[in-house]
Amino acid sequence: MKQVVLNVVIAFLWVLFQDEESFKLSTFFGGYLIGILVIYILHRFFGEEFYLKKVWVAFKFLVIYLYQLTTSSISTINYILFKTNKMNPGMVTYETALKHDWEIAFLTILIIITPGSTVIRISDTKKKFFIHAIDVSEDEKATLLRSIRQYEDLILEVAR
Repeated sequence: MKQVVLNVVIAFLWVLFQDEESFKLSTFFGGYLIGILVIYILHRFFGEEFYLKKVWVAFKFLVIYLYQLTTSSISTINYILFKTNKMNPGMVTYETALKHDWEIAFLTILIIITPGSTVIRISDTKKKFFIHAIDVSEDEKATLLRSIRQYEDLILEVAR
């Protein structure tokens, strides 16, 4: 957060030093870009990670989640409309490496809002998820576990 505030301050200082008649967004944006460069060079002295890395992780997370949401929605619609007789609903267990309560809650929410699967229970040790899925055939089970692993990796990347 300190880096964002510092970057905005650098951008405003840049606008002030340009000695223009009025505030111009293009000058502010140029100052913001210069601020990004300065903060990138000096971010080691802040004792924090460069803040645009978190923005990149958030963007990557959004893209992956939207992709997973779209593909699972299409798959669920496909099962409902065309493969009702071929459905193989059942339980899947997933062991997690997440440690904090907010990480586990976030992963649970991501699994629940993705169509076709829901978390039924979390073990007392908070290491194992019991998930009900619309299809637990080998291929679909592997796909579900892979998408949950992607979510978990992104949560771990954000948590660092």
